Amino acid sequence: MTSHEYDPDDNFGHAFHAQHGVDDDDALEAVAWQFLLLVNPDDEDAALQQFAAFQLALDEAGGDADPVPLLRDAIDWKAGFHVGEVDAQALMEALDELAGRWRLHIDWALDDDARELPDTSELLQTAFAQLRERHYCLWTMETGEPTLAGWITHERDMEAMQLVASALGMPARPGAG
Repeated sequence: MTSHEYDPDDNFGHAFHAQHGVDDDDALEAVAWQFLLLVNPDDEDAALQQFAAFQLALDEAGGDADPVPLLRDAIDWKAGFHVGEVDAQALMEALDELAGRWRLHIDWALDDDARELPDTSELLQTAFAQLRERHYCLWTMETGEPTLAGWITHERDMEAMQLVASALGMPARPGAG
């Protein structure tokens, strides 16, 4: 695949040719590449590594494979998270790791005397609100499993992410949903 530069004004028009559908391998790879650029802002090297992992997984899975879980796995603990839906500790660790990529810190406001961690939906709301204050956006995705998955993008890329997620058939939304 040729290298594609992200152009927010292009609305991904170059990703689809008039004679091809979204199922076309080249179009799928172009949209997957745009997704990876969005979840790895200002880090094309990381996007390239994750794209190589995605392509390998896609080749191994065959032509009818769903690209969404393959992309989720390619970015896991690098540019995204995928944890058990009630595993608050893993969620906090994953989000701390992702926010740390931009030298951001999420204040979980945990009471030292608390015996239990907050519910994961509370943690997602806390992370979403604090990231928005710094012009980033936390995204979550329906997995169809008892898990939570998502990533962080620049706030300015929200419309682009919605377009890309839609093109991939990815059930993603800003925040905890």
